[in-house]
Amino acid sequence: MIGGGIAAVRGALGFLTRLPVGHRDGDWAAFRSSPATFPVVGYVAGALAAVPLLATEALPAATVALGYLLAVYAVLGIHHLDGVADLGDALVVHGDRERRREVLKDTTTGVGALLAVALVVAALALGGLSLAGLPPRRAIGVAVVAEVGTKLGMAAMACFGTASDEGMGRQFTTASDPLSFVAPTLIALPTGALTWPNPAATVALGGALAGIGLPWYWATRHLGGINGDIFGAANEIGRVAGVHLGVIAWTLL
Repeated sequence: MIGGGIAAVRGALGFLTRLPVGHRDGDWAAFRSSPATFPVVGYVAGALAAVPLLATEALPAATVALGYLLAVYAVLGIHHLDGVADLGDALVVHGDRERRREVLKDTTTGVGALLAVALVVAALALGGLSLAGLPPRRAIGVAVVAEVGTKLGMAAMACFGTASDEGMGRQFTTASDPLSFVAPTLIALPTGALTWPNPAATVALGGALAGIGLPWYWATRHLGGINGDIFGAANEIGRVAGVHLGVIAWTLL
């Protein structure tokens, strides 16, 4: 049991991050059938990516924001941005469901892809700039919660989502069921206390889940379900939404 849990976490870290955790046979299978590992990765990756935020009181806000942006992609990689790019092209294409699915699989980069990636990266950079205006402990709290929240959203997609085709999305949706969502939820809930007594952390968690819900809803309606690209796009959009809403909550509440 313990060995299986370690394999699942190792598989999750290997797939969702750039951390050098190595790979062994069975890691991928263990990961895709263990949605609880998604928020675990959120804690680890979120904490590492938030390290530049320790300097919010020592360095210019723009420098800290750049450090946060670079840290996010250094730790988590850029492969999920491919999902954002494919979603961007699918959003702007004219046609029916099958045509949108074809665009998602097309390796050609269109204007929609370029705009979508630019908007997501710019939004995260601006979120980092907002985080740089918070006290270090609070900034790190919001950043970690946003990452845990977006990973919890990915777990929700795996547990409740329906795959649109036979690709990677189906490997997750067929390996979990709604009951499997209990464990990742319990793992993620403690993040709500990271900015206590201010509710910013709770808002960031909910915001990340809401951000995940946007591409999920669109894909369900226009593609007939989710796939690997939607998982990747949702991961990026959820993070951005969590960071921005968490900072807004800290500022206003």
